This record gives sequence, C-alpha cells and structure tokens, in this order.
Amino acid sequence: MFNTIIRVPDYLFAELYKAPYTAEFMKKIIKFLIPPGQWQLPVAILLGILAGIGILILRASNAHSYLSDDPKTCINCHVMYSQYASWTHSSHREVAVCNDCHVPHDNVFRKYMFKAMDGMRHATIFTARAEPQVIQIKQAGANVVQENCIRCHLELISMVSSIQVTADSHDEGAGARCWDCHRETPHGSVNSLSSAPFTIIPRMESVLPAWLEKSLKANETKE
Repeated sequence: MFNTIIRVPDYLFAELYKAPYTAEFMKKIIKFLIPPGQWQLPVAILLGILAGIGILILRASNAHSYLSDDPKTCINCHVMYSQYASWTHSSHREVAVCNDCHVPHDNVFRKYMFKAMDGMRHATIFTARAEPQVIQIKQAGANVVQENCIRCHLELISMVSSIQVTADSHDEGAGARCWDCHRETPHGSVNSLSSAPFTIIPRMESVLPAWLEKSLKANETKE
C-alpha cells in the first residue's frame, strides 16, 4: 500500500533492507527526490517561499529566546503582562526567574521536554486567541511549581510534612500546597489581563532587521 500511494520504485525498497547504506543508494535517493526538469523551478520557488515564511515566523516570535531563562521571554505574548509585572515587584525577583519556578530542574531532558510541551500548548492557544482573561495553572505546572518550592526552601521545610506534598496528593486531600498559605507569592492578587491594562513592562523589539527599519525611517523623513 505504501509503495502504491507514493510510488516509490521497487529498487529503493530492496536497498532499504541492505546495511550499511552505500553511496550508490544515497545517489538513488537524491535522484528520486529531485523533481523532473519542468518542475524544478516551481519547486525551488515554492521551497524558497516556505523557507522565507518559516524564517519570518521564527524571527517574529523571537523563537531563540525560548531556549534561555530570560524572564522577558514570557512576555513575548501579551497574556503574561500582569504576571511579569507582579514578579518584578516581588522579593522573588532578586533570587528567581520564571524558569526557576515553572520548569523542572531534576534533569535537562525533562526540563526541555516540559518547556517544549508547555510552549506548544501556549503558542496554540495564543495564536487561536483562545486565552482566558484569568490564567489558571494546569496540573502538570502545579506539580512542577510545588517541586521547585520544596527544592529551593528545603532547609526550611525539611522537618515538616510539607516536604512530601505534591500537587497531585493535594488534590487527593493529602496535605496543602505551598501557595495555599503563601497565596500572593510572588504574583500578588492581580491575575487578570483586564485588571492591569496599563502595566509598565519591556515591549518586544521590532521584528524588522535594523538596516530595513533604518531605511524605512529615512524614507519617512524624506516624505
């Protein structure tokens, strides 16, 4: 069925079962992927357009920033403005950034897997303009925040039962989460976009390259 749908030549199927792959096999693969002569220019143009759109999206979304721990990354989308502002006015600002609380730190693989999954969900919701006015943390995020509260404040709670509490066990009635008592740490009581419409925060930089922005401003001045 697979062979019928995309019409892969039989000789390529035969080569797939040979190991290791030879240079001759790779040449056959490349030859198969290159479009016929009359289609090469249209395909090249289409690939160029798709590549350009992809680069523009990466540039406009400031995609590389998501690999860092810079708190400003969290306000690439306007939805987090009130959370960022409340963090900047908290004592946690001096000792912790967003990822210190909201991302796992037990190993690097879990950290970036969590960032990827959480980021994809956020990007999908924000792009679809389906975000709520008041953001509520999901269960996976609550577990991570509770883990990090214990990780940072281990010396303070090592002698009490809170050290064994997770967000999941709290939902089952076994213990309280840290923020059940420390409710306004570090984001205060302002959690809605509409409750902080004039929040003063760093704004995103222009997505235009510096040379293009300079040229546009020069043209405006001449006019």
